[in-house]
Amino acid sequence: MTTLFEESGGTETPQYDEVISFYEQLADGHTAVAMYEMGKTDSGHPLHLVTFNPNRSFESEFSGNERKSVLLINNGIHPGESDGIDASMMLIRDLAEGKITAPENMIIAVIPVYNIGGALNRNSSTRTNQNGPKEYGFRGNARNYDLNRDFIKADTRNALAFIDIFQTVNPDFFIDSHVSNGADYQYTLTHLFTQHNKLGGELGGYLQLTFMPRLEDSLQKRSWEITPYVNVFNRTPESGFSQFLDGPRYSTGYTTLFNTLGMMIETHMLKPYKQRVEGTYALLKEFIDIADAEAEVVKQLRKVTTEQYKTATSYPIRWEIDSSRTTTLDFKGYEGNMVTSELTGAQRLKYDRNKPFSKEVTYYDHFKPVDSVTIPDYYIIPAGYHNVVNLLRANGIKCDMVNTDTTVTAQVYYIEDFKTTGNPYEGHYLHYSTQVTPKMEQLEVRKGDYKVSTDQNGIRYILETLEPAAPDSYFNWNYFDAILQQKEGFSPYVWEDMAIEFLASDPQLRAEFENKKASDPAFSGNWYAQLDWIHKKSPNYERSHLRYPVVRVGG
Repeated sequence: MTTLFEESGGTETPQYDEVISFYEQLADGHTAVAMYEMGKTDSGHPLHLVTFNPNRSFESEFSGNERKSVLLINNGIHPGESDGIDASMMLIRDLAEGKITAPENMIIAVIPVYNIGGALNRNSSTRTNQNGPKEYGFRGNARNYDLNRDFIKADTRNALAFIDIFQTVNPDFFIDSHVSNGADYQYTLTHLFTQHNKLGGELGGYLQLTFMPRLEDSLQKRSWEITPYVNVFNRTPESGFSQFLDGPRYSTGYTTLFNTLGMMIETHMLKPYKQRVEGTYALLKEFIDIADAEAEVVKQLRKVTTEQYKTATSYPIRWEIDSSRTTTLDFKGYEGNMVTSELTGAQRLKYDRNKPFSKEVTYYDHFKPVDSVTIPDYYIIPAGYHNVVNLLRANGIKCDMVNTDTTVTAQVYYIEDFKTTGNPYEGHYLHYSTQVTPKMEQLEVRKGDYKVSTDQNGIRYILETLEPAAPDSYFNWNYFDAILQQKEGFSPYVWEDMAIEFLASDPQLRAEFENKKASDPAFSGNWYAQLDWIHKKSPNYERSHLRYPVVRVGG
């Protein structure tokens, strides 16, 4: 059971079918290892889940409240970043063969290769900045999606298969393996823990003040220096850098919505492949040892945090750096300077590895909420938005169908403003800076509509997706774009006569119209804008335009 990585002296990573064959042989030879075929991916291949657990029963592994804790490791989301694929193969083998001590309180679950389509698209050139291996997969999946932007919108079969695995195993801990881009520095290993303020509550405090320092100390004792992910591009890190804010589109941002303690391993692209994989292996091993010892603590903190969100009255949906609270890192880097480019003649950044340094660097690792919403008792989703309901249900959210027609008093959002990216982003023209105006209205709820209570474990997922102003909401990911287009209009030669009669019947509106013409020269000089303004004030204007169809009740 020697891996290609080991046989090649740390210079090669196996092809996809070789990875699966390795785990099949391992499962055949060791009862503690099992491999399951899960949902289909865009490549047509099923996603696999490998578990290390002396109790092989899938049902007993991942069912019941008294189950062991679970660590889920995701590999090959970007198959060119293959470090975790090789490290996990050796890890599960060494656990099975007793070369390293098995955890007592937790199950290890591994997705061998998440982006199968990208792994099959093998090459030696697309990782321009990376030092090995000789061949590797491509970042885009079988439909050219970056899967680490797809967790909340779930455009791909890969994401839906991952969601199924995640909801099935309900991991207490999650690791996603990556290789960094960005600056040059001395470290092989960096960590990108989910942002602790956003994780929130006692669990966020525990992650920042207990778990992360223990992992850093444990690795340092074994001669593996580690630092937070160096979130800078085309500049040196000495001026300081911020923690990465992982929204729900990213893997650890998604897992946070279910109060899972998550992190990404980010090895440094310019270090030799052998060194990067060995560092990933060491990090996985130390993480498991700490997580195993802290398994019951984390399980209880997850329960407490979930209940706190279920009883809260408000929820933060947007965050920004809190520059008043910082951490000082003893950072090990290389001197970098701007020099004249021999190619372009412009100034370019150049690092000098002959000049290593250790300097104090400011790290902005605290964020504060800048926008929040009150939490309603429940949302009503019209029956026509079955695609939204299907995705909610895939994520373990209970959506109850309304059985009879009824009338409710609800808060309705009207889209006041939003911006849209000028270029396509992961298959979408993503909205951002969305602003809404709420209004209380009496609404008819029809049989077949859906009621989504916030009194359930997935409350954070519900709020992050159904609140349109949340950065990764379904609205911002274009699930409701049809409401942004007006479906009915007017012929000016017909409407003008009607508009005159309409204004005559409403003197207050007529005065408002005249005031707007007097105060707004652009409006005064645009006859069509005037007719359109009157039309939008009239009963002829369609109610569905810019009206967000998911409404809020109670709270």
